[in-house]
Amino acid sequence: MDILKQLFEQHFHLPAEKVEPLQGQLGGSGRAIVRLAGGGRTAIGILYPVREENVAFVEFSRHFRRHGLPVPEIYAEALNEGAYLEEDLGDTTLYEFLGAHRNGEAIEPVALEAYRKVVAALPRFQVEAGGDLNYKVCYPRASFDRQSIAWDLNYFKYYFLRLAGIPFNEQALEKDFARLTRFLLTAPHDYFLFRDFQSRNVMLRDGEPYFLDYQGGRRGALQYDIASLLYDAKADLPPAVRAELLEHYLDCLGQHLPLDRAAFMEHHYSYVYVRIMQALGAYGFRGFYERKAHFLQSVPYALKNLRWLAENATLPIALPTLMEAFNSMLASEKLQGLASEAENLAVRIWSFSFHRGMPKDESGHGGGFVFDGRSLPNPGREERFKTLTGRDAPVIDYLNQQESVHQFLASVMSLVDASVSEYQRRGFKSLMVSFGCTGGQHRSVYLAEQLAKRLRGRNGVEVVVKHRELEGGDGD
Repeated sequence: MDILKQLFEQHFHLPAEKVEPLQGQLGGSGRAIVRLAGGGRTAIGILYPVREENVAFVEFSRHFRRHGLPVPEIYAEALNEGAYLEEDLGDTTLYEFLGAHRNGEAIEPVALEAYRKVVAALPRFQVEAGGDLNYKVCYPRASFDRQSIAWDLNYFKYYFLRLAGIPFNEQALEKDFARLTRFLLTAPHDYFLFRDFQSRNVMLRDGEPYFLDYQGGRRGALQYDIASLLYDAKADLPPAVRAELLEHYLDCLGQHLPLDRAAFMEHHYSYVYVRIMQALGAYGFRGFYERKAHFLQSVPYALKNLRWLAENATLPIALPTLMEAFNSMLASEKLQGLASEAENLAVRIWSFSFHRGMPKDESGHGGGFVFDGRSLPNPGREERFKTLTGRDAPVIDYLNQQESVHQFLASVMSLVDASVSEYQRRGFKSLMVSFGCTGGQHRSVYLAEQLAKRLRGRNGVEVVVKHRELEGGDGD
């Protein structure tokens, strides 16, 4: 981490006083991602040994910013040492924001509006910035060509179908793959393809989207990225929402180029299928092969999308062996077992002000905890903290220095950990934990974020954080 501290000091002319690993952002990439803080400034540091990917990300970021696109600023780099420093965009991903603003199939308008902003930005990447991008730095391929498609399809075949025990005729499947590849490549493909355009790679700051993880970008077809977003497995967007967002995307795309919607839709579902297969290959590799079980929790959502496609989407080409494999997946007892495992315990964590009463229990069962943080030192009494919240580094540093805060959190963690374990053992699906303070701005927000950090990454737990007074929700 020394090189990241050096880059921080080089850019800000301040020492990095704190380095915090962001394991929740590690995913399956193998990157080490940390937040560095010092002197009231923060940045995100990346350590990753694949120079080509780092070069692609840094150059793409600077290119996109020249086009006025919302991506992180690159503060400093040491690419020979596999390190670079970028702008801190906060902790709220589109995926987490969606989880905090939905109730089953019902998605709140504020989350739908966030998605509309995201799909409106996509054509600017694809067409506007993609027109003069230096594709020579793309890694590992400069385009989503026959070779790229073959890698994805074989990834699905060997790491999902094989490891899930799904029977198939390999020669017949290869014929389907060849037919699908030829058809995919008949779509115009002279645009920037983001490659992993999904809800965990979009950050929301002050309600506006910022985009990450485009280092695998290359030249390709327009259909791929919108398919990635709309059929993002665990985001589990309802079909009506997908349809609305696709129409909005096409409206926005039509402002950048002459658009034949029927021609676009002719290829749309074939790209949906290839994207789902690529994702299933990743779930299989990380889950079945590497034994990282939490990746398998996405499989049931991908199967749900395949079932919807089978019932609602018609391809202009015949792929009988591939469709037979999909049907076998949908009928597989092994994969159905993953569906039951994917029914996670949802832990909803609230911060609030006691002046406005306690948050409503959204689950309806009335259980959970309410913790009173008013006994702790109050940053709000100091002028320097009045405009800040419990998510800001100066307030976090202040509370981290208070022994009473650590004692309080230790007691909270012990109680909540025990309840989470027992709730999971008994098959409960919802636990609510609320933290109150005087104004709902500093202590309660800090405590809620600390508990969320503790629980994120725990197998079988989905964490949703809502700061009622900061977000202006009713909840009382």
